[in-house]
Amino acid sequence: MGMFGNAAGSANRLLQRGLWALMLLLSVAIYGSHAPLLTLCKVDGAIPFSSTSVVVLVELTKLALSLLFLLAGTREPLGAALSWRHAAPFALSALLYAANNNLVVHMQLFMDPSTFQVLSNLKIVSTALLYSLLLRRRLGARRWLALLLLLAAGVTYSCGGLWGHGDPRGMHLHVTPVGLLLLSVYCFISGLSAVYTEAILKSQALPLSLQNIFLYFFGVLLNLMGSVWSGMEGGFLEGFSPWVLLVVLSQALNGLIMSVVMKHSSNITRLFVISCSILVNALLSVALFNLQLTLLFFMAVACIGLAVYLYYGVT
Repeated sequence: MGMFGNAAGSANRLLQRGLWALMLLLSVAIYGSHAPLLTLCKVDGAIPFSSTSVVVLVELTKLALSLLFLLAGTREPLGAALSWRHAAPFALSALLYAANNNLVVHMQLFMDPSTFQVLSNLKIVSTALLYSLLLRRRLGARRWLALLLLLAAGVTYSCGGLWGHGDPRGMHLHVTPVGLLLLSVYCFISGLSAVYTEAILKSQALPLSLQNIFLYFFGVLLNLMGSVWSGMEGGFLEGFSPWVLLVVLSQALNGLIMSVVMKHSSNITRLFVISCSILVNALLSVALFNLQLTLLFFMAVACIGLAVYLYYGVT
């Protein structure tokens, strides 16, 4: 009997690891395909839809899916769990995420998109620092080196990992002092929102689906308020296409996956997932837009591979 129990336990653990790996690979694919999908959404070189509408729909989709998962998986009444004491902390998470989304838009006024793409990689460092300080997770020298390699990979790839015909060789960064200040705030809020959310998810003995309902309820509310405040031009769904709907669904699914990662793993795992998505982004860009891989791409891949080995492979 014990032998069969051990075999069943081993099979169950193997299945869980397989599902975990599949989930991470799916997240890598979604992160990597986001920019190419946005390019496919363009009409005459411009984004035809409101980014605010997309954010609201993503939050609504995540809220609806979380409710379905909760109803499908709950076998006990949750009346005692439905307390504002549990829900209130997620309001700050939603506020931080909403603030960062809006900050990204305003930052474009003080730097060009290429500069933002390069410098935004600094959020890897801010997230790791806040993870270590706020959650009191000690990262040794080897792991810090791995995270710095992730930073190097992101910067290297952003500086010219892909090249298209007619693109100028070399890269010139343009950013104002105000842009640098906003970038610092962006990196800090990005790290703080992720680490704070991880802390809440792990501190509460509640089903993840219920926690997600709290988070996305506030997300929908804040983003709807923001869209009304800013005065959206045109219709809510103006410019939508099947590609845009695919963006909404993929981003909603990835948000749910990241909540699982933060609940059962850590934000460091999330950073590795985002960095590994460079591979998917590059391959899709080559296949769809006839871009060419450069030496910087292969340098970035080498940095990521070494980072994974240093963080997870060395004992």
